[in-house]
Amino acid sequence: MNKSPSKTDVLDLYFVENRAKILDLAAFIDRFDRAEGPAAVASDPRWIGMTKALSVLVDQAGEKARRILELWSDPSQAPIDRAEGKGAIGVWPGLR
Repeated sequence: MNKSPSKTDVLDLYFVENRAKILDLAAFIDRFDRAEGPAAVASDPRWIGMTKALSVLVDQAGEKARRILELWSDPSQAPIDRAEGKGAIGVWPGLR
């Protein structure tokens, strides 16, 4: 019977990999903060989705991956006749 890994096992296996991902994310946010352009871009659904996802990452509730995917997903239930645009942007365009 397989036992679940301990918290120490998870840290030992995945810390360095995820440390690098956090540094990449911090560098992305630094680039965004230094970039020129209108402040209105902060209302872009991609930026809103990023900042809301960061809030989920630091809260005390579980199932963070599921909650972030749901946050970024289109909440509508009814199918649409035709999709607008030419491709996915990684977050529901109506996110506010």
